Amino acid sequence: MSKNKKIIIANWKMNPVSTKEAKKLFLGIKITASKLKNVQTVVCPPFVYLNELVSEYKGHRIAIGAQDSFSENAGSFTGMVSPKMLKNSGVEYVIIGHSERRALGEDNKMINEKTKASIKSGLKVILCVGERSRDEQGKQFSFIKKELVESLDGIAKGSLKNIFVAYEPIWAISNNSKNKAMSSNDIHEMTIFIKKVLTDKFGVGMKIAGVLYGGSAGPLNTKDILENGNADGLLVGRSSLDAKKFNRILETANNIE
Repeated sequence: MSKNKKIIIANWKMNPVSTKEAKKLFLGIKITASKLKNVQTVVCPPFVYLNELVSEYKGHRIAIGAQDSFSENAGSFTGMVSPKMLKNSGVEYVIIGHSERRALGEDNKMINEKTKASIKSGLKVILCVGERSRDEQGKQFSFIKKELVESLDGIAKGSLKNIFVAYEPIWAISNNSKNKAMSSNDIHEMTIFIKKVLTDKFGVGMKIAGVLYGGSAGPLNTKDILENGNADGLLVGRSSLDAKKFNRILETANNIE
C-alpha cells in the first residue's frame, strides 16, 4: 500500500442477519470502492458471510477481513476459526483485540498469541487498542503503552509491515457517547504517542503498516480525522452498515492528498 493511500475498514460486527442482506450491502459498497485509487477498502463481515463475499470481488481495491481469529491452526477447539482457515478462504485481514472482544475477557496475552498466529499464517492484522476513560493525569497513555507492548511481545520488527494499530477510545464509540468522536488534535497526539511506543520497543526505522482511528468515525468527520488527526485510515462500525454513508467516507478519504 502506498504511503498516501488510506485504509478504510468496515467492521459489520454481528450484522446483517441474512446472506441476502450481506450481499446487498457489500454490492452497494463495491460500486464505489472498486473505483477508488487512493483507498484500500476492507470489509469485515461475520464469519458466515466470508466465503460468499470473497467470491463477489476479484480485484485489489477491496479486501475481505475477519472480525477475529483463534491462536491455533488445528485441534480440539470447538467453535473456533483458525487463521489458516481464513487465509485459505481468501481472507486477507483480521481484526484482533477489538474492545468488544476484550470486554468478553480477552487479555493482552491472548491477543498476542492470536496476533502471532495470524501473522505467521500470512494475514494482515488490525490490532485494536484503546482506553475506557480519560483523566487529567493522563493514565490512558500508560494503559495504551501496556496494551501495545504486551500485545506485540515477541513480534519480529519485520512483521510490523503487516500490522495496523487501530486506536479505538472506548468512551468515544457510538454506543457509549452519542456518536461523538475525539477531537482531531487528541487523535494526532495519540497517533504520535503510539508511533513513539513502537519506536522505543522495536527501534528507529520500525515501519508499522499504519495507525488507524476507530470511534464514531463517519462521513462528517472523516476529512478532519485523516487530515488533522494524522490517522492513516479508519476502523468504521455503525456507518459501515449504510452503503451510502460508508461510500461518502471512502470518497472523502480518496480525495485527501
